[in-house]
Amino acid sequence: MNSTTEQVARFKEVLGNYPTGVTVVTAADENGTPVGLTVNSFASVSIDPLLVLWSIDRKVSSFDIFQNTDKFAIHTLADDQAEICTLFASRDIDRFANCEWNLSEHALPIISGSYGVLQCKTFKKVDAGDHLILIGEVIDIEVEKKEPLLYHKRKFGKIPEEFYATK
Repeated sequence: MNSTTEQVARFKEVLGNYPTGVTVVTAADENGTPVGLTVNSFASVSIDPLLVLWSIDRKVSSFDIFQNTDKFAIHTLADDQAEICTLFASRDIDRFANCEWNLSEHALPIISGSYGVLQCKTFKKVDAGDHLILIGEVIDIEVEKKEPLLYHKRKFGKIPEEFYATK
């Protein structure tokens, strides 16, 4: 079934009003060159084993690299990293030349300052319409004492203080 223009607009409205965290997924190509992109389709899957998923649009320039990779890193951005989200959502720019990063012991590019990083080995790939779902088994976890970045209605922000208020 093909979606109508009205259905697509409503779909985007509903999902655009759904607050989420902000993630950037990174990997390296066969030459070790880092690639990465901002992703809003991230979710946990399983505790035993530790599995997470994300999806990538087949039209993205780095699609073939992610489709063929056997590992990737998912960065949950910190509340002071809105510019990293924008950078990795931008086109025609050397993203890694414009941020601090290092190579992990798993040979994955890791963006400095993230709230959390899940390094994963590819567990399964699932075709899903115009996207590919990548399920990763978590092989390494890093967490910083920071707050995560939120995304809602095309804006970035911190978790509201009232979320932490005690009654």
